[in-house]
Amino acid sequence: MAVPPPPAPLAVPVDNGRDHIRGSLDAPMTLVEYGDYECPHCGAVHPIIRALLEQIGPQLRFVFRHFPLSTMHRHAMRAAEAAECAGAQGKFWEMHDLLFQNQQHLADENLIEYATRLQLDAARFERDLASHACLPRVQEDYRGAMRSGVKGTPSFFINGVRYKGEYDLEPLLQAIRSS
Repeated sequence: MAVPPPPAPLAVPVDNGRDHIRGSLDAPMTLVEYGDYECPHCGAVHPIIRALLEQIGPQLRFVFRHFPLSTMHRHAMRAAEAAECAGAQGKFWEMHDLLFQNQQHLADENLIEYATRLQLDAARFERDLASHACLPRVQEDYRGAMRSGVKGTPSFFINGVRYKGEYDLEPLLQAIRSS
């Protein structure tokens, strides 16, 4: 019987100056998620990631990268762009959380409402969104995901190694602690 090949490693190393990071920048453990704001599985795992960060604390660095599945989720690309446009104004994580909390409401008018709620420069946000100013960043994440063998969301890498287990708190916690 043939042994399956090992999963592809994380092709693009984490960059503290480029990536969106929650947790300590010099944490000994790193969890990278390639996600899609309209994916119900990503939405379900969002509170689990928050719980991981609370439990592990400064031992974990969490990185979110975009992998919008546009053929399945018609608002996914636009939501990823909105997160990046908010990030350009220093509020990536705030928008990130709002998008996951409101997965059923990701049309442009909703995204603009979220920008207003976050007290972003609304005119700049709308301009950036309309001109696709933040699209290159989303596309860069997507290409990195493809190079890492990502095919769906959520996809996780723990310390650069693809995680293939369950997306529940205990299995993820155990995998992170044993890496």
